[in-house]
Amino acid sequence: MSTILAGCCATVQRRNEMGSISRRYGTYNHVMRNNRTLDIAPLRSFVAVADCGGFQRAATSLHLSQGAVSQHVRRLESAVGHPLVERSGRGSRFTTAGEQLLHHARRVLAVHDEALHDVVGARRETLVVGSTEHAAAQVLPPFAQALEQSFPDRTVQFRIDRGAALRESLATGRVSLALLLGPAHDSRATPVGELELTWYAAPGWVRQPGPLPVVAFDNPCVLRSRALETLARHHIPALVGAEASNLAGVHAAVAAGLGVALMATLGHTPVGLAVRDDLPAAPPLPLAVWATQGLDPAISHGAVEALRPVLNPSPVAELAVPRGA
Repeated sequence: MSTILAGCCATVQRRNEMGSISRRYGTYNHVMRNNRTLDIAPLRSFVAVADCGGFQRAATSLHLSQGAVSQHVRRLESAVGHPLVERSGRGSRFTTAGEQLLHHARRVLAVHDEALHDVVGARRETLVVGSTEHAAAQVLPPFAQALEQSFPDRTVQFRIDRGAALRESLATGRVSLALLLGPAHDSRATPVGELELTWYAAPGWVRQPGPLPVVAFDNPCVLRSRALETLARHHIPALVGAEASNLAGVHAAVAAGLGVALMATLGHTPVGLAVRDDLPAAPPLPLAVWATQGLDPAISHGAVEALRPVLNPSPVAELAVPRGA
């Protein structure tokens, strides 16, 4: 009797297991037939939008274009069948479905990354590259691709910060390389090119009598100095009408009509701004690659060679900076 009962229990268990497998694969087949899959790359872009506070910053942190991040979010919206992001004033916010997906996306990415780490083994050595926000959206995507091709055995990680903070990180070794504007009179720096500068204002902005209001980064900032010095050389009275600690703040202040700003955008006019050709042209700013103390020279040399084609630079001899910039 005990043998018969054991056999019956085993049969029931097998049937339960087969039912579970059938249900599991039935769900999988249903999902695949309806093309409702949540891929890792779009999920990572979606989480970056939440963590970075917007599409442009997310694109910079992932060294993707803003269009690619937007496309990733649209793919997720198509998969779940609901809008995930909606306009809110000048910015955007997550919908209820977006907040729900964000919770699950973090869990999925955590499990995904943990699985890769366990299966692949120890992480590759990380090359941390620092950059200021100036022209980051245009420079970093192709530069990141070039670095990955030059150093396939390393993981490239970017850090976006102010120039002063990046210099401190170089000194402590938290950053391996840094792209910095301004003079490069230092053995750790290699000039790679120069960034053209353009004046921007809100569309339709009209200059009023009196000193020209300038929107600028907080001091110290080489771009702020270049803007004020350029206006002074042309005898244009100016004052700092608004300050910001980051590029998003400068964009917002200019778009709000608080003044004009001098920016390095590589010819790409920021959304919501307009070029001001009526202001004097500012000399371009040199860009250099700085290396932390003790870094393998082959790495810094490879980074320089990867960046130069991106900038299409002028000869190094033309990179002199006027005194006081």
